[in-house]
Amino acid sequence: MRIALLSYRSKPHCGGQGVYVRHLSRELVALGHEVEVLSGQPYPVLDPGVRLTEVPSLDLYREPDPFRTPRPGEIRDLTDVLEVATMWTAGFPEPRTFGRRVARLLRSRVDDFDVVHDNQTLADGMLEVQRAGLPLVATIHHPITFDRRTDLAAATSWRQQLTLRRWYGFLRMQGRVARRIQTVLVPSESSARDVVADFGVDRSRITVIPLGVDDVFRPPSEPRVPGRIVAMASADTPMKGIATLLEAFAKLRTERDLELLLVSRPKPGGRTEQIVERLGISGSVRFVHDITDEELAATVGSAEVACVPSLYEGFSLPTAEAMACATPLVVSRAGAIPEVVGPDGLCADLVTPGDVGELAQALAALLDDPARRARMGAAGRERALAEFSWRAVAEATVRSYQQAIDVRRGESTC
Repeated sequence: MRIALLSYRSKPHCGGQGVYVRHLSRELVALGHEVEVLSGQPYPVLDPGVRLTEVPSLDLYREPDPFRTPRPGEIRDLTDVLEVATMWTAGFPEPRTFGRRVARLLRSRVDDFDVVHDNQTLADGMLEVQRAGLPLVATIHHPITFDRRTDLAAATSWRQQLTLRRWYGFLRMQGRVARRIQTVLVPSESSARDVVADFGVDRSRITVIPLGVDDVFRPPSEPRVPGRIVAMASADTPMKGIATLLEAFAKLRTERDLELLLVSRPKPGGRTEQIVERLGISGSVRFVHDITDEELAATVGSAEVACVPSLYEGFSLPTAEAMACATPLVVSRAGAIPEVVGPDGLCADLVTPGDVGELAQALAALLDDPARRARMGAAGRERALAEFSWRAVAEATVRSYQQAIDVRRGESTC
């Protein structure tokens, strides 16, 4: 099968889209399929055998100069004009402009692919691809409507709210496009319910395929660092619940020797850094970022406890990865996280999202009980091995590809 896998941005080492693209494409190739990833910046890290076609944007949010104004010579066409104009008016243009660029590219390559797989672009250009005769499958990790609601709730002024509403303006397009895509994949039953509720997608067109954990995530060979707590946050946003964790950590830090390791790149001078400074815990909180999968696994495996304090997750790879490292967990009872850790409570302690006191109490109890940490870590490792395999993800995804191809063939013969 010849597969075009589309991703408007593919952060290489952490961040769900880049992780999904890398590991799914690798396993699809291992199954004997041809995979070409078409991506905007930041481009993904891909394994041997997977082809990358760059679909460059103006890269307006790159470090160290996000929200930059491009030089006049960088503007190539009307899509570039749309991209920079949307940014200037506080919108987020990348899904829409990537969709336009990739649709134009695929119109000239219809015969090169058997199926197109969109990784949550959900842009009008995807419908052009579908109209061109290519079977189309789309993954929706979760509807970004949840991010919008959480960010709006955290806004402190009407100006912030207005800016956020403009930023999330692409959501109306995503909902409209999602309702017209023939095959939709989601990583959890929770995400399926939310895609139906917020985007209005017909449940009969949704298939649940849980995500996988790479083999690099395994129990550590070195002793864990006493008092170390680790958390992963791919984005410095309220929805990741890092503010709740920092408040809870500050309470615990007054009575015990602890270290918090955050796998995250906070915005300089932004909300997270301000909270750390206000709480006076800068000497006990470390940030790490731009690390390889091997370094990430070692980081997660070095901690006595991992924490996922998110207010919502469509799946939660950090939860599954910590389980694979046999690192005991305290997690929020939010979104798909309870699905990932399982119903019996053996793999994690669950707390109310946003409840600082409950989170601090759960972390303290687990830190004080090494025997329970060992049992929880072993149970998490067993569940991760049994339930979360990228090979199984690829096999199930191929079945969905074939169904989409069969539907398209049936339509073309009518």
